[in-house]
Amino acid sequence: MNFEQEMSTKQIINVTVNGRAYERLVEVRMTLADFIRQELDLTGTHLGCEHGVCGACTILLNGEAVRSCLMLAVQADGSTADTVEGLARGSELHPLQKAFNDHHALQCGFCTPGFLMTALAFLKENPAPSRKQARDAISGNICRCTGYQPIIDAVLRAASEMRDLPREPPK
Repeated sequence: MNFEQEMSTKQIINVTVNGRAYERLVEVRMTLADFIRQELDLTGTHLGCEHGVCGACTILLNGEAVRSCLMLAVQADGSTADTVEGLARGSELHPLQKAFNDHHALQCGFCTPGFLMTALAFLKENPAPSRKQARDAISGNICRCTGYQPIIDAVLRAASEMRDLPREPPK
């Protein structure tokens, strides 16, 4: 393959993930999930169904929850992404992570990153949800081992704790 042929199947993208800027040459057909896992070595974003049904691959892209298995990496060019690896601050767990742990809202942990990122986006829009609203917010994610009550309890606990935290200054 010559240079021109290679460049027609690859593209340079610039993306900021968890506050860190990256520039990479990627295959134009590479999914965003594969880019995050393979190119950036951030393996917390999981691939379950690869059809956008299970929610395990959910990340925040420009603040919105998206299924990274359904997006191409080139579609994220110029965007800001947040993954589960960006939640904790050093050894201090994010309130969502702590609540999931405290409420036993995980067993095998495979679905947990997707639930955490889905809940984070939801709580940014609705910081004081009802139980029904929390249930509805996570309804697009699948867990095969925990059951959903502990996850809902964790989301509600985290909401309460996050409301008590100081607000980040506007950027």
